[in-house]
Amino acid sequence: MTWQPICALEMLPPEYGVPALVQDRPVAVFRTHDDELYAVGNVDPFCGAGVISRGIVGDRGGEPTVASPMLKQVFSLRTGQCLDDPSARLPVYPVRRRPDGVVEVALP
Repeated sequence: MTWQPICALEMLPPEYGVPALVQDRPVAVFRTHDDELYAVGNVDPFCGAGVISRGIVGDRGGEPTVASPMLKQVFSLRTGQCLDDPSARLPVYPVRRRPDGVVEVALP
């Protein structure tokens, strides 16, 4: 697994996402209010648009989530599972913060 640098942590404010292209795959990287990092696919499976990084970060019953800005379906940031329609899922990717503060994502 090869880690790809995405951005410095300070460029990713809490409750926001950033889009990235990692090995030709669109990825959305998020930082939650409790400083956790998550990386999921950036393409909304319901409409095919690369917009998940612009979604609303929140929480549903203790599960960190992002709501698509297009059709408002809510996805778990941990598993990628759509909480409104179990037939849909976003891919989930490993994400980490280096000691120097750079956020990285890896694809299998």
